[in-house]
Amino acid sequence: MAKRKRLTPASTAFLEGAPEVKSALATPNMRAAPIAGVAREASATAAVEELARELEDAQTSGRMILPVPIEAIDLDYLVRDRVVVQGDEMQSLKDSLSARGQQTPVELVALEAGRYGLISGWRRCVALRVLYEETGEARFGQVLGLLRQPAEHADAYLAMVEENEIRVGLSYFERARIVAKSVEQGVFDNDRTALQALFQSASRAKRSKIGSFLPVVWALDGVLRFPQALGERQGLLLSRALGVDTDLAGRLRVALAEAAPERPEVETEILGAALTPAKAPAPKTSRPAAPPSGGARRTVAGGVKLTAQEGRIILEGDAVTPALEARLVAWLRNTV
Repeated sequence: MAKRKRLTPASTAFLEGAPEVKSALATPNMRAAPIAGVAREASATAAVEELARELEDAQTSGRMILPVPIEAIDLDYLVRDRVVVQGDEMQSLKDSLSARGQQTPVELVALEAGRYGLISGWRRCVALRVLYEETGEARFGQVLGLLRQPAEHADAYLAMVEENEIRVGLSYFERARIVAKSVEQGVFDNDRTALQALFQSASRAKRSKIGSFLPVVWALDGVLRFPQALGERQGLLLSRALGVDTDLAGRLRVALAEAAPERPEVETEILGAALTPAKAPAPKTSRPAAPPSGGARRTVAGGVKLTAQEGRIILEGDAVTPALEARLVAWLRNTV
């Protein structure tokens, strides 16, 4: 067996005068390994890309409010259900926007070339546009909006109707009009489908009333100046009358065009007059040229001429009216 060689301790002479040995980790001018820089850059790039994806997803899913130039929004992307906006209503909205700014975002859908179609929030956009034109202030030149991605136009119409049902409330004429227009544009196949889809949360009775207003929309849309003032009762009567009288729609259009009413009450009166059947004039009876034989005609109170005969009394004159007859009958009942 070979003997192991004993090692002698290191000589300190070798270390005398040698520079101090320091750890490589403590060297201030040490350069990091290239792989570390690559890893840092890759991590930063991945973080930026992840953030970009999150932002894009937040925008497209409607979780991020975007400032959109007012001129980039197509207000007529959908046929609006709100036919008119009252002056005082618009002024109140303008005052609120001036004082507090836009508190609630509108709903938009992205179109081509950096443009957006308006789904809901039409009144706010109109008010902001008017304020921007009146004041020129930059804060009114942008609209805060949420992006939506409706699978079909039907979803966009439903979103618009739901917002107005909750926030403003529509007249039956306006509700029926959006049904008619959505069918007209091919969004729905027929009125029944449109009614069911757009007003699915409404009661069956309410949907029936909306459907009853469709003939009024077909006949008078674009002719009525104050359709929001058409009440439920008058609208239903008008709908039934249009179904019976095929010439009524034409007569109404002519009457409304000639009258050009400036107030809702005047327009309502015109519609009411068309629904009130004209009274036929009472048939004229020829008066006897001479008094009946057997009695003398004499003039009594109020220009009434009286002829007395055996068994009867004849009264003549312009004052012989239904009112006089009623008083005479009442007197006779209490006297005779």
